[in-house]
Amino acid sequence: MLVKTMESGEVKKEIKIIDTTANPAPLGLLAFGMTTVMLNLHNAGIFALGSMIFAMGIFYGGIAQVIAGIMEWRKNNTFGTLAFISYGFFWLSLVGLIVMPKFGFATSFAKEELVAFLAIWCLFSFVMWIITFRLSRGLQVVFGLLVLLFLLLIAGNSLGNITILQIAGVEGIICGLSAMYVGLGQVMNEVYKEKIINVG
Repeated sequence: MLVKTMESGEVKKEIKIIDTTANPAPLGLLAFGMTTVMLNLHNAGIFALGSMIFAMGIFYGGIAQVIAGIMEWRKNNTFGTLAFISYGFFWLSLVGLIVMPKFGFATSFAKEELVAFLAIWCLFSFVMWIITFRLSRGLQVVFGLLVLLFLLLIAGNSLGNITILQIAGVEGIICGLSAMYVGLGQVMNEVYKEKIINVG
């Protein structure tokens, strides 16, 4: 709520602006979480990388998260804005890395390039995880698991070790489910107007 005081002669007028827009965090968390689960079902070896994952990465993990980040900007939430817009474009970039060479727009990336891509996002996620220690316990778990996921993916791709990548897949499913838990918990608590789900 923003309060402004305007003086007109001796008369003072008070204008109150109340933000009644919805909480965008559940959308961002679910877009991140559900897309992470689907990609890591592939990493765990359950099914091949295909159009379903690409579509999730572009439309839900990508575009929906960017929209949530813009809505967080409207809420004056710098952390939410940075997180959702960044990870939204992470998903769009990841799909681009895989799909663009197939359409002849670029050459296929080398293993070292993929590792560098994952490493810079791991560093970003680590700093974001440190910041969550001033936020909720639920977000600490989500970002902590995300950092671990990136570390496992870096190790698995660097060594070319399928077992490590499958372990990363299982850990990534847990990471995605934790984000879904926090997002749906926020919605449930808001709708029921009481603390039904503990999100920390």
